[in-house]
Amino acid sequence: MNNKKVYFGLTADILHHGHINLIEKARKYGTIIIGLLTDEAVANHKKLPILNYEQRKKIIENIKGVSKVVPQNDWQYSINIKKYKPDFMIHGDDWTQGPQLNLRKNAIKALKKCGGKLIELPYTKGISSTALISSQASLGTTPENRLKKLKRSLIVKPLLRFIETHSPISAIIAENIQLQTKNELKYFDGFWSSSLTDSTKMGKPDIEALDISERLNNINNIFEVTTKPLIMDIDTGGKIEHLKLNVKSMERLGISAIIMEDKTGLKKNSLLGKGTVQTQEDIKIFCDKIEAANTNKINKEFMLIARIESLILKKGMKDAMNRAINYIESGADGIMIHSRKNNPKEVFEFSKKFRSTFKSMPLICVPTTYNKVREKDLIRNGFNIVIYANHLFRAAYPAMFKTAYSILKHGRSKEIDNSLISIKEILDLIPGTK
Repeated sequence: MNNKKVYFGLTADILHHGHINLIEKARKYGTIIIGLLTDEAVANHKKLPILNYEQRKKIIENIKGVSKVVPQNDWQYSINIKKYKPDFMIHGDDWTQGPQLNLRKNAIKALKKCGGKLIELPYTKGISSTALISSQASLGTTPENRLKKLKRSLIVKPLLRFIETHSPISAIIAENIQLQTKNELKYFDGFWSSSLTDSTKMGKPDIEALDISERLNNINNIFEVTTKPLIMDIDTGGKIEHLKLNVKSMERLGISAIIMEDKTGLKKNSLLGKGTVQTQEDIKIFCDKIEAANTNKINKEFMLIARIESLILKKGMKDAMNRAINYIESGADGIMIHSRKNNPKEVFEFSKKFRSTFKSMPLICVPTTYNKVREKDLIRNGFNIVIYANHLFRAAYPAMFKTAYSILKHGRSKEIDNSLISIKEILDLIPGTK
């Protein structure tokens, strides 16, 4: 019996015959230890895996030749190499260049220290997990699977990045755009359905005038062409009798979470500033709303996040914290703290007090006015979700205005043409157009 230890790192979100081929070849060298990448490791370098760690582990454990499955908590193989000291490490021959080159160098260095050897085997041609996952994504998802993604993502990532999408085309951008850095793959984890941008898009004021069915119809159109989770801004939630019904509709559609603000009377945008009269809801009445919403939801994955306006309305930190405690005790699944200051000082003060009481409860911020704050600082201060609440719509309006003005000014469209997406790109943008 060969007592040599063989280390083999896998994501195994989608297991295919290429993986099996590599495992069969690896068996010749000794006893196989599979380093299975954790959900956290995968989410930071690819996207949230379709199957969670335990599901993937159960599959791998039942493959012939695999003697042990251990968690690989980092994209770097070197950490587990130092821990398990394998005689051999098996890897495909596709990492000799590109972003994985650094991983390879560190693995070789770690193997050298423990007397191990790297064996690179050719990948099976014509098969790719990434391509298979992309192909599956193009088929869409179910409401239930989409709804569950938010809670799963909160478990595996320190900070989720959500961006406003007011239309299917803006959601397609948010769904697909990504940036590969040296250390991670950056992308948007989901969408924000903003009452401000939805109302403005329809030429209506942001005063809860837009019918909820119209907003849900827009979200349904977004869901037809995307797979990521969505958080919906529901303003004050309206009448409690209506909220009970609306929660069921939102949940059934596949919305992952709703954010409800603790104001009353005619709803006005929180960023309007001085001269606008706004009234905060009585704590007891707002808690009743939270309890009513929770009573009428079916799926435990569906989240209700309470938005606290105390800092906006200058009620003070004590009032904000008191409301947070009461809202969570009434069943809120998270807290959004709002501010219109141009720096994050007061939201960081709140987060410090909040985290001293609630260690793991989701905390959300919307840094529209304090936009100099960096995501790393939000993580350090205990925030779980950052929402870029209106930026795609704000980008679209000046672009459209500039185009219309240029055509009027020049009596033709040539001068603005270089600023526009080409007709060819338009035709290539949506599958099935050609």
